[in-house]
Amino acid sequence: MRLILIAALLWMSVGPALAVEPDEVLSDPVLEARARALSKELRCVVCQNQDIDSSNAGVARDLRLIVRERLVAGDTDEEVLDYVVARYGDYVLFRPPFKPLNYVLWFAPFVLVLFGGGVAVAVLRGRRSVEPTAALTEDEDKLLNEYLAEDRKTQ
Repeated sequence: MRLILIAALLWMSVGPALAVEPDEVLSDPVLEARARALSKELRCVVCQNQDIDSSNAGVARDLRLIVRERLVAGDTDEEVLDYVVARYGDYVLFRPPFKPLNYVLWFAPFVLVLFGGGVAVAVLRGRRSVEPTAALTEDEDKLLNEYLAEDRKTQ
């Protein structure tokens, strides 16, 4: 039983490494290393937060093949990234460029944190400013005591 558990854990730890299939690997180790580095920069458009090197999705395989084809064709790393971005948009990059179209990607987390902080401050201030309830008038106090006396008699 222990051996099966160890084998399963080992298999799970090497699972992402198996995403790059043997027929995709380039024979030139330098080009393959560049392809692997570029693959870590590109997001799988299906898996969203997984790089194409780790993804088993068909689109990720296509992107890995495109990267390798462009490297074999003699493109620089920047040219390969530009080629992929031209087809899939800035979303495919894990680090999108800082430009007006991507301001939402860059500033949304900060805006959300500030908005959440503002809501928290407003809620906390609202709790402090709650006025205490007014004391009972003499008539209300007399009526309440009568009700309580009647209630005690019935018990």
